[in-house]
Amino acid sequence: MPHRRIRSGVGSPSRLKPRAGTDARAPKRLPLPDVTLVRWPEEAERLERLRRERMPRLLLVAADALAPTCGECEEDWIRLPADDADVRARLASLSERWARYGLGRDPEIDAAGRIRFQGRWVALSRTEQNLTRTLIEHLGAVVDHVTLTRSTWPDGDGVPYGRLRVQILHVRRRLEPLGLSIRTVQGRGYVLEPSD
Repeated sequence: MPHRRIRSGVGSPSRLKPRAGTDARAPKRLPLPDVTLVRWPEEAERLERLRRERMPRLLLVAADALAPTCGECEEDWIRLPADDADVRARLASLSERWARYGLGRDPEIDAAGRIRFQGRWVALSRTEQNLTRTLIEHLGAVVDHVTLTRSTWPDGDGVPYGRLRVQILHVRRRLEPLGLSIRTVQGRGYVLEPSD
C-alpha cells in the first residue's frame, strides 16, 4: 500500500491527513492531548523549553543526526523520512502514555495560568486560578465556603456567598472537558475530583 513520507525540512507533519488508498487501520491523531512536533536538532532551543514545561512532544530526527535519549514519558522520536502511518502510531502511543503516566496525573496550574490534567489543559482567569488552586490543594476533600472565598478574593471582605456560587459554576464548566468535576457537599462546601 502507498504511504506518504515525511521528509526532513519538507511539508508540515502537524497536518497529516491520510491519502486515499492508505491503510484505514492506521491510528488516527488524537485530538487531546496535543503533542508538539519538534525537528531535531534544528529546534533544540524549542525542545528545551518544552521539556521545562513538561509538554508532550515527538521529535522528528533528521536522517544524519544522532537520536536523543528520551527518558521521560512525554517524549518520543522518529527518524525522517517516515511514513505517515508510523508518525501517527508514534503520536497515538505518546498521547496514550502521556494521559496515563504524564504530569497530568494530578491537576496542576502552570505559570501561564493553565490547569493541566491528563495531558489536557484550559486557560483560567486569575480569579478562576485562585479558586481552582485551593480546590487542587485539597483534592478529594471538602473545602468550606469561607476558605474558598478568602483564597479566591484575598482582599475582598464580605464577599457575598452568591458570588462564590457563580464562580464555582464557571470553573465547573471550564474543568469538565478535562475530566474534573466540582461536587457540592450541601451545607459544607465543595470537592474537586476526577470525573471518572
